[in-house]
Amino acid sequence: MDDDKAILRARDFWGACTLIVVSIFFLWRTFDIPLWGQNNAGVAGINWYESAAIVPLGIFLALLVLGFVLLGIAVREGGAERALSAAGIGWDKDEAIRFSSIAVILAFYIFGLVPRVDFVLCSGLLVTALIWGFHTGQPRRMVLAASFVVVPAVYALVAHFPQAEWGAPHDDDWVTLAFWVGLTALGLWRGPRDKVAKATLWIAVISPLVLVCAMAFGFRQNVPNRGGLIFAQIEYHYYVTLRPLWRD
Repeated sequence: MDDDKAILRARDFWGACTLIVVSIFFLWRTFDIPLWGQNNAGVAGINWYESAAIVPLGIFLALLVLGFVLLGIAVREGGAERALSAAGIGWDKDEAIRFSSIAVILAFYIFGLVPRVDFVLCSGLLVTALIWGFHTGQPRRMVLAASFVVVPAVYALVAHFPQAEWGAPHDDDWVTLAFWVGLTALGLWRGPRDKVAKATLWIAVISPLVLVCAMAFGFRQNVPNRGGLIFAQIEYHYYVTLRPLWRD
C-alpha cells in the first residue's frame, strides 16, 4: 500500500508540473487580450471588468494555484524524489495512452475546434469524450474518444483554416454535431445500464449551455465564434425574445 501511495505521489508530481507549465503558457497568451482600458485616437477603451481576459485569467490562475498545491503535497510526501527515478514513475502502456489521449483531445479542441466551431457544440463533444472515454480506464475507449474529437477538428482545420473563414459557413458545426451525437449514441448503446453514460448526455448538454450563457450574458465576455450554429440562435432569442420582456 505504501509503495502504491509513493507511485501515486510521483505521478502527482509530474501532473502538477504539467499543470503549472500549461497554466503559465495560457496565462501568457491571455495577456495578449487587452485588459486595462486604453485610449486610442481619443477614444476610451473598455474597462478592465468588461475585458474578455477576465474569465480565462480567473480559470488559469485557479489551475496554477491548484498545480502548486498539488506539487507541494507531492514534494512533502516524497513524490518528487520518487518521480525522479525511473523505477518510481510507474509508467506503463496504459498510462502512456491515457496521458497522450488527453493531450491530443485538448490540443485539437483548443487549436482546431474552438476558433472555428460553435462553442456549445465543441465543448459538448469535449465533455462527452472526456467522461465516456476515461471513466472506466479502458485504453480502447480513450483512443476512440480521442478520435471522435480529432476527426471534426481536422475537418475544421482543413476546410476553414484562414481566420477569415472561422465564422462563415456551418459545415464544420454540422460535422462536429454529427460526431457528438455519434459518440453519445455509442456510449448509450454500449452501456445501457451504465449510469455514467446516461449522466454524460445531460452533463455534456447542460454544462456548455450554462457556461456560454454565463460568459456572454452574465459576465459579458466574448464567446468564441459567436456566429456558430447554436450560439447564434441563443444570442438572437436572448436579445429579441427574452430581453424585451424585463425591459418593458
